[in-house]
Amino acid sequence: MASQPDSVLLDVQNVSRSFAGIRALNLVSFSVKRKKITAVIGPNGAGKSTLINVITGVYIPDSGGIHFGGSDIAGLPAHIVASKGIARTFQLEELFSSMTVIENAMTGCHGKTGSGMLACGFALPSARREEKRIREEAMECLAMVGLEEKALEPISRLPLGERKLVGIARALSMKPGFLMLDEPAGGLAGHEVERLVKLIHRLIEQGLTILLVEHNMPFVMSLSEKIVVLDAGVKIAEGTPEEVKNDERVIKAYLGQEL
Repeated sequence: MASQPDSVLLDVQNVSRSFAGIRALNLVSFSVKRKKITAVIGPNGAGKSTLINVITGVYIPDSGGIHFGGSDIAGLPAHIVASKGIARTFQLEELFSSMTVIENAMTGCHGKTGSGMLACGFALPSARREEKRIREEAMECLAMVGLEEKALEPISRLPLGERKLVGIARALSMKPGFLMLDEPAGGLAGHEVERLVKLIHRLIEQGLTILLVEHNMPFVMSLSEKIVVLDAGVKIAEGTPEEVKNDERVIKAYLGQEL
C-alpha cells in the first residue's frame, strides 16, 4: 500500500462485501481527513450501513483494504477496532430501556475497565474507584451533549432526539478519535437538528474526526467538507457539497428529492 498523507485518518480502498451472492459494496474507495466531517449518502439500499459495519469490524470485507492511522484494520474483531479509537452510534439507538440515562452512557466505558471480575464481584476498593471514575467520565459526556440534568432519568422517558444524544454520549465515553454517526438526524424536529449541528461543530473543535451517514440532505450539505455518494453498493460521486449537488449521477439517484 502507498503511504498515506498525514492528514488522512481513515483510508478505504476497493472494499467489497456480498451477502448470499448480492453485492452490497462493490470496490468502494475513499478517505477521511483528520478533524474533518466527511459524509456518506445514498438512497435506501445503497450500502451505507454495510460500509459502517465493515469499517467497525461487524462484517469482514470480501476484498479490499481499510487503514486507520496507517494500520490495517480490515477483518479485525469489532472490540479490537473500537480499542483503536473508533466509536459509532446506531441508526436505531441500541440503548438499554431498563437503565437510566447515565447507566447507558457508562456502558461505552466497559472496554476500558481495568478491574477484573473478582474485584467487581466482591466490590473491592479498586473496582469502586473505577466505577466512580467511569461514572464521572460518563457525566462529562452527558454534559457535552447537554443532558447532565437528566442523568438519573429512565432512558425510556426521553424523546427520540434526546435518546440519540445519549447514544452519542455513550460513544464519546469511549474517548474515540474517530466518530461514526449513523443517521443522527433521522426523525428529529428542526430545533433538535440545530442542537445536533452545534454539537458536531463542538466535537470537531475538540479534535474529533467524524464520518456522517445521513439521509437529511440540508443537514449533510451544511456540515460536510466532503461527501461520498453510494448507489447500489457503488461509489457514484465524491466531492464538495456543491460538486455533489450538481453531479448528474447523484441527481438521477435522488430523482424527486431535494438536494
